[in-house]
Amino acid sequence: MVIAIGFEGSANKLGIGIIQDGKVLSNVRRTYITPPGEGFLPRDTAKHHQANILTVLDEAITQSGITPDQIDCVCYTKGPGMGAPLVSVAIVARTVAQLWGKPLVAVNHCIGHIEMGRLITSAANPTVLYVSGGNTQVIAYSAKRYRIFGETIDIAIGNCLDRFARVLKISNDPSPGYNIEQMAKRGKQFIELPYTVKGMDVSFSGISSYIESIAEEKLADGSCTPEDLCFSLQETLFAMLVEITERAMAHCQSAEVLIVGGVGCNKRLQEMMGQMCVERGAKLYATDERFCIDNGVMIAQAGWEMYRAGIVTPMSETWCTQRYRTDEVEVVWRDD
Repeated sequence: MVIAIGFEGSANKLGIGIIQDGKVLSNVRRTYITPPGEGFLPRDTAKHHQANILTVLDEAITQSGITPDQIDCVCYTKGPGMGAPLVSVAIVARTVAQLWGKPLVAVNHCIGHIEMGRLITSAANPTVLYVSGGNTQVIAYSAKRYRIFGETIDIAIGNCLDRFARVLKISNDPSPGYNIEQMAKRGKQFIELPYTVKGMDVSFSGISSYIESIAEEKLADGSCTPEDLCFSLQETLFAMLVEITERAMAHCQSAEVLIVGGVGCNKRLQEMMGQMCVERGAKLYATDERFCIDNGVMIAQAGWEMYRAGIVTPMSETWCTQRYRTDEVEVVWRDD
């Protein structure tokens, strides 16, 4: 029996979760929400995490029904992410590890999403679409690595959606992407936008710039509604993701797709990906907002896998990095 606690704070979500041999004991989260039209800055996000982390830790321990002496390892997000928030949370993880006399495990954020998705859905060996505010990657496991088959060459899909939400002054509560999704459901007119797939990679910066440039004029002359623009943006972005995911599936001869990351909660993305899977005779796996959105228990799960495989991080190496690619991690805990 191994119990792991995970600390996550790479962006505006602060989460602490505890897992015991695949059973989620607690999963507590706080979100830093800014006013409509504004994004979140690293310094302010770090202050939010610093102000809330001890309360979140107390709630996670209480909710789990265990005591710190029962915990086997302390896991934290090493990266990728925003520097100041990452460091704020890592400092607390290092501190409690020393106070409790527990080993530390530094976890790659993306690996956390993948391992949590595999646990919750029981997907065997899926092609993974990882979509969030900071990342967009199509991934498949091969020879002890999660290999990146395709990715964004500029901004992430979540960043593209967030930017447009700021243009429309859409609320950031609970998240700009969620509110765009709700508005898109009421869209009736499709407006053609740039569709930029380059081999296995995608580009979102041009679409973002284009829709921002046309939005004011089209809304002013009444030729479309904000809902139409949200609908058109979603349909275009998601079609690009389905295309490169299907191509990766064909290359890997895969019959499973797992969507992870905050944007993976989007029901329209799941619907479009599901339709492609049906046509290929494949199966789609996805999780709900408890595990799609950044959370502490996903870091605990990845750290649990690593710890059981004999991986611990020496205190001298428990730093953070804003750039930490998925395929840098040797996946020693998988033997398939």
